[in-house]
Amino acid sequence: MRFQSFLDILEHYAGVFPEAPALVCEDGGEKRAESYAQLLAAVHDRAESLKICAGRCEAILADGSYDCVLEIFAAVAAGLPVALLDADAPDETLREQLNACDAGLVWGDEDLCEELGFSATGTTAAQPGDILFFTSGTTSRAKAVVLTEQSLCNSAYNGGALLPLSPSDTLMCMLPLSHVFGFVCGLLWGLSCGACVALGRGARHYIDDLAYFGPTALSAVPLLLGFLVQHSLLNRELKLILVGAGDCPAALLEAVKAKGIRVSFGYGLTETSSGVALSLGDDPYAMTVCPDDRLCIAEDGEIRIDAPTCVMKGYYRDPDATAAAFTADGWLCTGDLGSLDEAGRLHVTGRKKEILVFSDGTKLFLPEAEAQLAGLLPGEDLALCQKDGKVVLVLGGSQKTDEEIKTAVAPWQKDRPRSQQIAAIEHTEGALTRTATGKVKRWEL
Repeated sequence: MRFQSFLDILEHYAGVFPEAPALVCEDGGEKRAESYAQLLAAVHDRAESLKICAGRCEAILADGSYDCVLEIFAAVAAGLPVALLDADAPDETLREQLNACDAGLVWGDEDLCEELGFSATGTTAAQPGDILFFTSGTTSRAKAVVLTEQSLCNSAYNGGALLPLSPSDTLMCMLPLSHVFGFVCGLLWGLSCGACVALGRGARHYIDDLAYFGPTALSAVPLLLGFLVQHSLLNRELKLILVGAGDCPAALLEAVKAKGIRVSFGYGLTETSSGVALSLGDDPYAMTVCPDDRLCIAEDGEIRIDAPTCVMKGYYRDPDATAAAFTADGWLCTGDLGSLDEAGRLHVTGRKKEILVFSDGTKLFLPEAEAQLAGLLPGEDLALCQKDGKVVLVLGGSQKTDEEIKTAVAPWQKDRPRSQQIAAIEHTEGALTRTATGKVKRWEL
């Protein structure tokens, strides 16, 4: 069923089966279930108290808790623009994002906000119903994507149309709500189908959340799924796993299928309010396009998307970047490479963008990373690429040994997440091939 707002979802299911659980979480060491009727009433109550803040953007340090979900729904219902930030992000990231979204108030860790020196601006260009998600390779390149509750609800509808859940299902939400994949596929997907959503207790409980809540469906990034499979943590009630937000090894998907669990691989972007294609058959990399979307493949192999019900309004306060993201006739340029088979299913083959995406959902902005490495390796002709999910440093015509290079880049390595650290060094005999404007031809690497 298609809904146009978060309140529409809650009001519908509160009317159909008011006592059915909407959310289940841990509260004071006990499992607590909140029905659709109870959640709806709580949202209305909180929204009334927030109306006095109308016109200000509320930044929510999303910690995945029941109170966090309540605050998101209530703030939107009260007419406040909302920016969802990762409560566990580094201080510098939060400081930049709070400023970038023109936050007028903040929900979350008050002490942290004080430490960050946050001062509410009280002014915003965002509109009621706007929800901002940050997508970026690094903090200095952070951009806020302006979505709406309507576009997010439409995205949840698209997912449910291809992978329907039922009111008897429990969807496990273990992903950050500050990421659009986690918000749509970990929360809205379940609620829009009338299912119960189990709110995970954070990374410390990855090892026991599935056993504790007993979900029938799960959304996961490849890194999380790999951890769950490696430690045999998939619960016996689990029937369906949706994997997205990064490349996933075929062996991992096969390991899940071998346990009798249906697995679907998804492709999407923050700019399209999450997924635009999901695999439904035996081939996890042959993805059916969502009902509201159209795809085409440009001459250079780039995937382009027409998603009128789900596409972003734009990048917040960045009209130039917004204009650059679309073709003259309105197709979103993804920066990803792919093809469509005879059945119209999407096959993603690589990335054209200068951003690497890793199995843990993090991203690396290549021009900035390469500039940092060039400072450690002056005079070297270098570039980064991704092979088999790992970062490779490629040098053209270098006279340095691998050990000398490793020593030089060690300071850069120690400040990166493990997924983003250089795993291999490769050399070319001559200079790296570049375009007329001096950019490395990454597709040749």
